[in-house]
Amino acid sequence: MGLGLEESLRLTVAALMQATGESQRSVASALGLTQTQVSRRQSGATSWTLRDVDTLAGHYGVTALDLLSGPTRACEALPADRRHSDRVGAKGGGR
Repeated sequence: MGLGLEESLRLTVAALMQATGESQRSVASALGLTQTQVSRRQSGATSWTLRDVDTLAGHYGVTALDLLSGPTRACEALPADRRHSDRVGAKGGGR
């Protein structure tokens, strides 16, 4: 028994936010939503829509299938220039 698609998507969005260093507010801006609306989606109070999935995939530079395949696959597909640690390293803060 695995996670349901809704829970997997919530975990994936959280993982991508962590990997990119983004806040709910910045994700909300990319989606044309409020931070509260993103929070409700992330808590499971409201479902992510297919439009949200398409927009999130474009925002993160991954395919919708990568996004729906779970956190590991989505983070692996994340372009290097979107990764938070790469941006820190580019500024001289990395090793």
